[in-house]
Amino acid sequence: MSSRETFPGLRSDRLHALVGGAGRVPEVRSFKVREVVDLGDRLLVVTSDRVSAFDRVLTTIPSKGQVLNQLSVFWFRHTADIVAGHLLREVTPRSMLVRRCSVVPVEVVVRGYLTGSAWRDYQRDGAVSGIRLPAGMRADERFPEPLLTPSTKAPPGQHDRPLARAELLAGDIVDGQLWERIEAAALRLYRRGVEMAARGGLILVDTKYEFGTIGDELVLADEVHTPDSSRYWYAGEYAERFAEGRPQRKLDKEFLRAWLMERGYMGDGEPPEIPDHVREGLGERYREAFRLLTGAELVPSAFSEQEELAEYAGVIRAGAGG
Repeated sequence: MSSRETFPGLRSDRLHALVGGAGRVPEVRSFKVREVVDLGDRLLVVTSDRVSAFDRVLTTIPSKGQVLNQLSVFWFRHTADIVAGHLLREVTPRSMLVRRCSVVPVEVVVRGYLTGSAWRDYQRDGAVSGIRLPAGMRADERFPEPLLTPSTKAPPGQHDRPLARAELLAGDIVDGQLWERIEAAALRLYRRGVEMAARGGLILVDTKYEFGTIGDELVLADEVHTPDSSRYWYAGEYAERFAEGRPQRKLDKEFLRAWLMERGYMGDGEPPEIPDHVREGLGERYREAFRLLTGAELVPSAFSEQEELAEYAGVIRAGAGG
């Protein structure tokens, strides 16, 4: 599959046709960016080239699914000493086999800088997720210590909502002891991400994590430190741009969000049509992020769609073995 082609998503009817004679045909669930094939205590996660912004799927981006999948594999392996990931193995460049876990119903956001929605919240009331901040802070200013700001996981079509820590614990959303373990793991993960991103000349500005449990084990799930779940800036330009009050040079999905906001779109109503040059530009950003974070060029997947399906069918027939 060429890096200029896009993979809009896993067609469950074609997968079912391949698996049909192998017994039970598994359930395929579709999310904003991924399809998840239910294999019992394991899941096959297939990452499409779909891109979402403001909780809406908008278009496809060349190479995006492969970048997200392979970056997540990279980060799962480089953070396993902090917290176990749900990853078992990479199946194809855009898919992985993972352990099923009970997902904690909270997105765990760690912020190192006052930007994005945090800056908008600060301008309104001087606080971020219930955390009161000093007066006079500027946009894109670095926090003395990272802030952990959880949010709800809203149903499809709705927006996530920031949660104060006290509200989260008072509402019995997460057990208090489990939440303390999550907080500690998230802050360590963020610091590891900051350290490794700096080697590639990037600042990991903020990121979100999803956690789950398998019995008493805390597990890191979903994706890790990708351009979809994280905000990156170019480190070499940060100080000058901040001193001059200029926007930072970004290497993440914020490029698309900014393009949409310039046209008055923030998730409600009909989105503007996204032209090819914007899609290609965002694809180049994803590939650049992969190169700077891993130190290697992205090798375009050699799998055709039919070959991808055959690999998935093989995993299913083997009973999720591997």
